[in-house]
Amino acid sequence: MKTATNGNNVKIHYKGTLANGEIFDDSRSRGSTMTVTVGKGSLIKGFESALVGMTEGQTKKISLAPEEAYGPVIEQAIISVPTNAFPENFKFEQGVTVQGQNATGTPVMAKIVDFNKETVTLDHNHPLAGKDLNFEIELVEIEETTETDE
Repeated sequence: MKTATNGNNVKIHYKGTLANGEIFDDSRSRGSTMTVTVGKGSLIKGFESALVGMTEGQTKKISLAPEEAYGPVIEQAIISVPTNAFPENFKFEQGVTVQGQNATGTPVMAKIVDFNKETVTLDHNHPLAGKDLNFEIELVEIEETTETDE
């Protein structure tokens, strides 16, 4: 039976839930598996570590602390900006995610935490930062890999 190791391309299904049972992501609801290269660093640390050693067809449940997932909430990532930094007719709504650019022109996402006539408080943390996450992972397939000269 094939076992996943670093460098393998694997197809997985997964369901992510919060401590209260709320589902925040589910590959089956999208109708397709996700393909990743184990050990490439494209997944959160704890999730990727859980793939190593899994066999095809195996299902595993894991619980991750924030440090193994999206990290703690960083208070310095919650900032206030003047309301005039937004378009003139912008409709402010608490909890809405907005996109803008930082000083270097790089796109950034933030959630509106609070607002008044003069300022808007934006949270630039990942929406799952500071949260304990639970995953049910099914390793569907380990793809055959061929050696290449790079």
